[in-house]
Amino acid sequence: MVRPQALSWLVALALSLVGCRMPYIPNPYVHIPLLSTPPPSAAAHLRDASGRAVGTAVLLQQGGEVRLLLDVSGLPVGDKAVHIHEVGQCDPPSFASARGHFNPTGAQHGTSNPRGPHAGDLPNITVDASGRGHLEVSTKRVTLGKGPTSLFDADGSALVVHVKADDMLTDPAGDSGDRLACGVIERGS
Repeated sequence: MVRPQALSWLVALALSLVGCRMPYIPNPYVHIPLLSTPPPSAAAHLRDASGRAVGTAVLLQQGGEVRLLLDVSGLPVGDKAVHIHEVGQCDPPSFASARGHFNPTGAQHGTSNPRGPHAGDLPNITVDASGRGHLEVSTKRVTLGKGPTSLFDADGSALVVHVKADDMLTDPAGDSGDRLACGVIERGS
């Protein structure tokens, strides 16, 4: 028979040898629910007029908002307008195939416009001296799900970076100039 003092000494020795960590033993009585389906996601791979890859965007549905993360490289220095356009088509060199800004509510352009903004109006991205830029933004004006503000309507949508900054006021495009890069927004897997 093992004496209680010897048993305590053996347990202390065993714990010191394993770094005082107890092994993980799953509890069969605790149920941790898994997400039955992941939240909707999407991506866009932006190319310039010559077809060169210049950026990637990831879009995630988070409750009633869509979170957009955009990284660009190899673009001219300065502030550039970023907009979601109404058609998921990016035919170079002008990218006019993406048509106008995504605007299912018929608003005017610009977050500073009292009659705006378009659902596809986003903040500017700043491209630094190395040609790189990063933008993170959340918007409640679009969805990756179903409904009138869905980016996955019958003709899809595209993400466009413009040559100049958006003034956030001038209708229809914020005086943002030509389209510099375009990427079709595609559903995530």
